[in-house]
Amino acid sequence: MKTISITTQCFNEEENVEILYERVRIQMAKIGKYKYEHIFIDNHSTDRTVEILKRIAAADPNVRIIVNARNFGQIRSPMHASLQARGDAVIGIVSDLQDPPEMIPDFIREWENGYLMVLATKTASHEHTLLYWMRTQYYKMINRMADAPTFENVTGFGIYDKRVMDTVRSLKDPYPYFRGLIADLGFSYKLIPYTQPRRSRGVTKNNFYTLYDMAMLGIVNLSKVPLRLATMAGFLFSIISFFVATGYLLYKLLFWHSFDVGIAPLVIGLFFLGSIQLLSLGILGEYVGAIYTHVRQHPYVIEQERVNFENELGAPRQTPIRLSEEPAPTGEAR
Repeated sequence: MKTISITTQCFNEEENVEILYERVRIQMAKIGKYKYEHIFIDNHSTDRTVEILKRIAAADPNVRIIVNARNFGQIRSPMHASLQARGDAVIGIVSDLQDPPEMIPDFIREWENGYLMVLATKTASHEHTLLYWMRTQYYKMINRMADAPTFENVTGFGIYDKRVMDTVRSLKDPYPYFRGLIADLGFSYKLIPYTQPRRSRGVTKNNFYTLYDMAMLGIVNLSKVPLRLATMAGFLFSIISFFVATGYLLYKLLFWHSFDVGIAPLVIGLFFLGSIQLLSLGILGEYVGAIYTHVRQHPYVIEQERVNFENELGAPRQTPIRLSEEPAPTGEAR
């Protein structure tokens, strides 16, 4: 009997982890022919998330928990969990219920058909219209800039064969842009469209900095275009500056007594060129920062605690486990 590993990162998701666990367990019980493990990696939550997960793990040995010593961010933590998976295939699913667990049977069916990666792609979303549009435009921009074709509107929700994960493991990338990395590897894949539901419980842990970090990570890891653009901009504005300076010189020579250049063009030119230089330095700094991260080779996370990793994997239970006094809802959150 083959094993399916399901990984979920969480941070302050006490309202969602129990519901997610139950919905995943129901789907694996419906399939029935696989052993499975559900690995929750907690990014040092400050609420009751770990407490709830430990209660679940005490009742179900298929649930495993990794508790991080601190918050290591949304890039390193899920990657560490995926690399701890023991299964013949790995499914990554977020804890905010925006990745519908009801798609798991579809992933496994296509994986059984021979695809090494089966990925969910967003064709619509119940999140804010402007935010969804901005994400869509970003994916399109990345696809145009990347050295190899990428997956548009793919968040990483899907199933990955053990061969894919072994290849990812061998790369030893300490800060990977996973959705771009798997596109670059070139394994056979299938895309399954879905509509992303809105987060119904809790609040998002993303902020401007985390979104910016992920966006820049995708650009830096997949493309050298920004560096080339900075170089070309330098050449272009050097040529423009030369012709403008030549024009001003000739005009001054011809109209020496009547032409007064003034200080405004000088000030505007200095500010403009200064902003171009700062932008170019910022772009260069992003690439230098990426190199620095790779050179340090720090571990993805430092673990504070592990739960249930010593237990043998089992088949999914066919009957619900009573975890709390009120049963968790199983319908898809929209």
